[in-house]
Amino acid sequence: MYQISRYLQDFDCWFSQLFPDNYFLKGILKYTSFANGTVVADHFREKSENYLKQFGARIDQGGSKNRYDLVVNCTDMIVAKKFMQTKTIWVQEGMIDKPTLLTGLVSALKLPPYLTGDTSLNGSTNVCDIYCTASDGYKNYFAGMGTDPAKLIVTGIPNYDNQQQYLNNDFPFHNYVMVATSDMRETYRFENRPSFIRHAVKIAGDRQLLFKLHPNEKMDRAEAEIKKHAPKGSMIYGSGNTNHMIANCCELITQYSTVVYTGIALGKKVHSYFDIEELKRLAPVQNGGVSAKNIAQICRGYIKFTGKKEDFLKGFTFKADTKPYREMQYA
Repeated sequence: MYQISRYLQDFDCWFSQLFPDNYFLKGILKYTSFANGTVVADHFREKSENYLKQFGARIDQGGSKNRYDLVVNCTDMIVAKKFMQTKTIWVQEGMIDKPTLLTGLVSALKLPPYLTGDTSLNGSTNVCDIYCTASDGYKNYFAGMGTDPAKLIVTGIPNYDNQQQYLNNDFPFHNYVMVATSDMRETYRFENRPSFIRHAVKIAGDRQLLFKLHPNEKMDRAEAEIKKHAPKGSMIYGSGNTNHMIANCCELITQYSTVVYTGIALGKKVHSYFDIEELKRLAPVQNGGVSAKNIAQICRGYIKFTGKKEDFLKGFTFKADTKPYREMQYA
């Protein structure tokens, strides 16, 4: 979102972490721990705000300080009621979880999509006016899940559109088998972590293993499990630049992590709980880092449009920028 705003500096841009605006979700957040592993939790909000403050970005948590002409979302599973009449654009932020039986039930009963407990319905609620997707594969996927195809535009996504840049790094190790874990247990999904570790060990054989833990994981527990089930000397990282680690590995093992797309873009042999061929079809377009500029082009056109919201895309022609943009590096 910050990268997109860099191309909209002539507009008055503000930022808010995703927030609940109904009593049920507010109660869950205030009185239980169920939301601690989700983006609405305070520790994630604080992390995002600390990032934004580095660049002097203005923060309006909850969107209450101003009346906004356009709201850009990275999820359509929770859209504040106050913005339902506002112009809205949805931007894909990463991988979408596999649909489950619960996904089908929630969808069929028209229940709030966040009740799936995962991101399987993100991009599929059709409540936003425009949907910016990572690739043609994802465009087709969201259309199949119920989003109006006329709303879907392939722009690429800023955090996964220029993976070649990570080949130039100062991470000191090379040619290891990397394991990128997921936070399934922290988000109340079942995982047999010892079995997964042993599976990774089998794939690696006699090669060096490097484990990069998901930032949302309980680090002490994860490290203890790795030390118990992986060879002595396996490297374990709870922080650090994941993309640089992937760039230097010889093989990548993932569970449900979006970083598998980094491995695919860099030509690594990858493993995932998703079907690999499907992941290759869905993989974000590599356009040299112009996705934010593409999305900003749509934002600019839509803000200036004065007609009915449903008429904008009928007359708007999107022309993807194909010239790699090298001036602005990823923060």
